[in-house]
Amino acid sequence: MNLNAIIAANLKRLRMERNLSLGQLAELSDVSKVMLGQIEKGDSNPTINMLWKIANGLKVPYTVLLDEQENDSEFISRDQRKEQQDLNGHYRIFRYYNSTPRRNFELFIIELDAGTEYASVGHSERSQEYLIILEGSLCLKSGGNKYDLRQEDSICFFSANPHTYINTGDCMVKAILINYYPS
Repeated sequence: MNLNAIIAANLKRLRMERNLSLGQLAELSDVSKVMLGQIEKGDSNPTINMLWKIANGLKVPYTVLLDEQENDSEFISRDQRKEQQDLNGHYRIFRYYNSTPRRNFELFIIELDAGTEYASVGHSERSQEYLIILEGSLCLKSGGNKYDLRQEDSICFFSANPHTYINTGDCMVKAILINYYPS
C-alpha cells in the first residue's frame, strides 16, 4: 500500500473513531475541510507540517497517520523505511519506528541539505524531541533560544511549540530524531 493510501485510511479511521465531521476536524487542525477530504480520498500528497497539524488536532502522535499495522517484532531495512520530504526536497525524514499504545515515541533519521532550513509547526502537547547529530552541524531555534550542535552533540527540548532546524555547514546534516510522548 502506498503512503498516501495509508494516510487516507488512517485519517478516515481516526476521524470516525472520534465521531468528527470533516468540518469539525478542520477547526481542530487548522487544515481546510476540502484538503482533509482530498487527503482522506488519497487524492492529495500532504506536507509534513500539514500532517503535524492533523495529528495535533486529533491529539495523536504523528506516525499514527503513517502506520500500517502493528506487529510484535518489526525489522525495518534501509529500503523499507518510510520517507517524506518538505515541499522543496531539502528536508527529509525517514521513519523507522512509530508510536504505538505500547511505545510512546517515534524514531526517525533526518537529513537537511547544506545552507537550508526547515521550520516545524510543533508537535502535540507535552511532547519532547531528542536530537542526536550524526553528521554536519545544525542550529536549532526553539522557544526563543538558539542551540548550535555539531557531530555527536545531542539536545532534548519540548517540541510542542514551533522550532526551526538550520544547516549552518557546507555539507548535509544527518541526525537521529526521537519524538517522545509522555503518558
